Amino acid sequence: MGDLRGIEQGGRAGGLTGADNLLLHFTPFAEDRSKLPVIVSGEGCYVMDDRGRTYVDGLAGMFTNQVGNGRGELGEVAARQMKELGFFPNWGFQHPRSLELAAKLAEIAPGDLNSTFFVSSGSEAVETVIKLARQYHRANGEPARYRIISRKLAYHGTTMGALSVTGLPDFKAPFEPLLQGFYHVPNTQQDPERAADAIEEAIEFGPPETVAAVILEPVQNSGGCLVPPPDYWNRVRDICDRHGVLLCSDAVICAFGRLGEWMGIERFGVVPDMTSFAKGVTGGYSPMGGVVVREKVIRTLAENTSMFMHGSTFGGHPVSSAVALENIKIIEREKLLENVRALEGHFGDELKRMAQAHPIVKEVRGMGFFWAVELKPERADETPLREDEYRRYFEGVLSQALLENGLICRFEDKEDPVIQYSPALVADRELLSRIAEITDKALTELERELGYRV
Repeated sequence: MGDLRGIEQGGRAGGLTGADNLLLHFTPFAEDRSKLPVIVSGEGCYVMDDRGRTYVDGLAGMFTNQVGNGRGELGEVAARQMKELGFFPNWGFQHPRSLELAAKLAEIAPGDLNSTFFVSSGSEAVETVIKLARQYHRANGEPARYRIISRKLAYHGTTMGALSVTGLPDFKAPFEPLLQGFYHVPNTQQDPERAADAIEEAIEFGPPETVAAVILEPVQNSGGCLVPPPDYWNRVRDICDRHGVLLCSDAVICAFGRLGEWMGIERFGVVPDMTSFAKGVTGGYSPMGGVVVREKVIRTLAENTSMFMHGSTFGGHPVSSAVALENIKIIEREKLLENVRALEGHFGDELKRMAQAHPIVKEVRGMGFFWAVELKPERADETPLREDEYRRYFEGVLSQALLENGLICRFEDKEDPVIQYSPALVADRELLSRIAEITDKALTELERELGYRV
């Protein structure tokens, strides 16, 4: 697990073009494109760029590649499916692979989450959650229920509905006005003791008869792996039940083993009314997302309306469905959920041990293979950094040191600066320790620049 087998060492690829034609995602226009790696190959938990440099993929692409790079069996499954049936929609038709995948998801999802609506991405999955919640209440005789509650700092996607659920003002500002009826409450890091109470207060302020759903990630990504208090999810489940509000788990990141369980939410002992998913369902080898829904929601829609008024051309795509089925088989066959649960403590311990040597570290937190190291945005004398200094030291020195030492991870600064890690589920003890070792080196370089004793 996590070795370099099959990676060829080579020089910069000749003839690469398109740098002036490719518009990158969430990448500043001022970024020097010549310094951005061009990733050309991968094996296990490693990737290689066109200069022949090898990196630990400490982010699994983007919380996505659960079974590691270079899985030839997934390519073979995709090729076979393309030859058999390359494409057909789930609009008024069915095909074997989406039927098989829906049955498999019903088997592994908790409780009576039995019906799946397929789309192509996490943003579309959250969009589907919003539509399902609103049409459900309309079919249930409560058409006034349209408001959606989510958490501050939470990221739920880029489409207009998913962006409206998102609790990041800077992400939303360029596209306002967004949709109406969305309310954001403090997350579990901002107000650990009263975070669940804040949801009930928001419902009661709604007023309750106008609130359709609460949408939460099992562990909130944005802000840096915000693990909720032990009783949080049970309290929110009870609050939603008492007020007739649907509880929706956004498990786009947390599902398919990221927390050591199939849907992530199992770690907290509740069954939501819906759970979104994407990313890990195919390991990133083919685009796919979806929503798994409880029986009561589907039954209410079927009994009181002619159809769910939503669709996606590529939802349940035959090739993506085939890849997802094989990806799930690999996770089962290689006992990757068990691997995550077995090594969760080691990963956390290695990061915490590393952090003890660095006064700039504020906190280490996480769960499964989903961890964050939060930093203090200040000099050694506790002087807060100016905005230009912050960019220079954290977005410059730190980010570059991590990359130059061979680690791809995520630095985010939506509140306090945070380094995030999300390796493939095939990672072993050695690789997890290597992630902590590289972080140790990068933090030493940062602290030296900020006047700490190193």
